[in-house]
Amino acid sequence: MGAIEGRSGMLGFRRGLARRCPNCGQGHLFAGYLKVQPACEVCGHDNSVYRADDGPAYFTILIIGHLVVAPILCMSFLWTLPVAVLVPVLLSVVAAATLGLLPFVKGGFIGAQWAMGGVANQ
Repeated sequence: MGAIEGRSGMLGFRRGLARRCPNCGQGHLFAGYLKVQPACEVCGHDNSVYRADDGPAYFTILIIGHLVVAPILCMSFLWTLPVAVLVPVLLSVVAAATLGLLPFVKGGFIGAQWAMGGVANQ
């Protein structure tokens, strides 16, 4: 299943990463932190047809695991710090990175679905 005529996968992904409507690129995709606006305020495109349940969370964890957790595990000097300092600091870094990245990944996920023609509600 490829992209629909006139819908580029990269275009939808870029618009989604920018947290903009995948159809026009102008309207806001989210009404809050992660709540998708039912319709674009600029072009009226129905954004409620895109299902982004667990996919964005999975990809966010995958990205954070590779870009944050893996390098932390390779830094042996960190393991000389007291556990009472190390655990709260590392958990804060991982949590902040995950929560900061999640809206962008969800937007990109929705943009990719737009390029593929949407996902039917079942």
